[in-house]
Amino acid sequence: MPKILNGVSRLSLITAAARAIETENPDGLFKDPFAANLAGEDTIAKARPNVQKFEDRGTPIAIVRTRYYDDFLQSKADLIRQVVILGAGMDTRAFRLPWPSDTHLFEIDTPDVIEYKESILEDTPSLCHRHLIAVDLKEMSADSLVAQGFQADIPTIWLMEGFIYYLDEPDVHRLLKTITDLSTPGSFFGADFINSFFIGRDTGEFSQYWKYGCDEPESLLSTYNWSASVVQASDEDANYGRFTYRLPARDVKDAPHYFFAQAILNPL
Repeated sequence: MPKILNGVSRLSLITAAARAIETENPDGLFKDPFAANLAGEDTIAKARPNVQKFEDRGTPIAIVRTRYYDDFLQSKADLIRQVVILGAGMDTRAFRLPWPSDTHLFEIDTPDVIEYKESILEDTPSLCHRHLIAVDLKEMSADSLVAQGFQADIPTIWLMEGFIYYLDEPDVHRLLKTITDLSTPGSFFGADFINSFFIGRDTGEFSQYWKYGCDEPESLLSTYNWSASVVQASDEDANYGRFTYRLPARDVKDAPHYFFAQAILNPL
């Protein structure tokens, strides 16, 4: 019997449920054939009304975010063979994206999440070399990655999807420094950000756990020598025709903003 997940860890099951429901759609933005087993029937049934509510509002956040970062990862896959997914949760990209066979993909998450996930996927072959690191991101170190075969002297694609806003600001900076120290120029980084408007507001079951809002992802990442391209989820090149709610322009203060960022590490 898989271990029961609680708190923020349970969000990974809700996200898997949303991906499972999207996979049922013949015109869905992606197919995740593993999401239903990971989420479980009960979680899918409970999540379905909320997933539909977000769709009706034109804000299917988890869906467009998944597709956006699928595209981001695949656009770099022919160039870089080392990928690290931070706060991986129920991410199944190691199994469902067409990676070059010599790609090494590292999934990092807390021990309870890794244990749960592996209890379901342990016999499923991945499409790349998959490495699991069971550690809280607040405690992630270079040693934990290198011990699993990570090579700091080659370019890396880093992805932190649906997670950075659950960290305290000091932990965000510590993690970004660790990532930068482990990266060579030409490495890529992707993450989604909520802005400070959301912090302290009750906007749903998991908003109580949100700690970090970022109003200028470009500025944050430039501090660590990353050049970032940032869009809002409702922008034409990010909404995939599904995120139809129009987020306010970025220069509108005290308003909700939700960002997709991708960045490249500059030479020193």
